[in-house]
Amino acid sequence: MTTNQLMFAIFAAVIIIFSILTVTSRRILRAATFLLFVLVATGGMYFLLRFNFLAAIQLTLYAGGIVVLIIFSILLTSHIGEKLEAPSVKKIIPAFIAAGFGAALCILTIVQHPFPQEVISSSERTDIRVIAKALISTEKFGYALPFEVISILLLAAMVGAIILAKKRKD
Repeated sequence: MTTNQLMFAIFAAVIIIFSILTVTSRRILRAATFLLFVLVATGGMYFLLRFNFLAAIQLTLYAGGIVVLIIFSILLTSHIGEKLEAPSVKKIIPAFIAAGFGAALCILTIVQHPFPQEVISSSERTDIRVIAKALISTEKFGYALPFEVISILLLAAMVGAIILAKKRKD
């Protein structure tokens, strides 16, 4: 087993284990911490695949920004020691059926896809300058406007979630 294969196995195991812990944890702060481990391992997987730009975005934006935002909103709106109630059997069975169906669909799709091997010559590779210009451009194929719209949408969602969570039931 090569080092890359070993690292892939470790990252895959971390992602699977902490993903399961994220959705099964009854303490919300622990679930957010487990989500952080999943996002960091996903960034490690991107580094392993040599997608350095995606890995940096994954670590800074998701692991660094979104998880910190989630943890701050948890600390502002709820009690840290609170435990969520255990799900009933009526919810567990459909959840397992949906998860099994989704896993079967993903596995079937991956197994049936041919995954052709394409060699890209150095003249066909996208230059980092082209990517950077597309990220900051506001023109036809630019990404600046969608990023700003998404940031406003996330801000509005967080403010709304905090207002709903802080609302008293008097």
